Amino acid sequence: MSRAGSQAAAQEDEDAVWETAPSPCIDVCKYKRQGRCIGCSMTKAEKEAFPHHGGAEAKRAFIEALIARIAESGRNPAFWAYTYQHKCKREGVPCPVTVEE
Repeated sequence: MSRAGSQAAAQEDEDAVWETAPSPCIDVCKYKRQGRCIGCSMTKAEKEAFPHHGGAEAKRAFIEALIARIAESGRNPAFWAYTYQHKCKREGVPCPVTVEE
């Protein structure tokens, strides 16, 4: 396989992982801080809308923005990511996020 072909295949694999990404909700569901959940930092409306966010790129953008929001709030996004990885494992899907410490 050519280099361009292997890069395209790698991108397709990554897109497939993001396509199957479950909701970023980690089942804490306690709302404080401007109506945001203390577990995942989403609002109730965002939690309801996530399954309808469309494909891989939309899910990636949403989760990346959520990670940035968690960091901006002064919390370590690694705690959320660690729990989210466990959620993905329980649901039997590959996890699109990694834990960066």
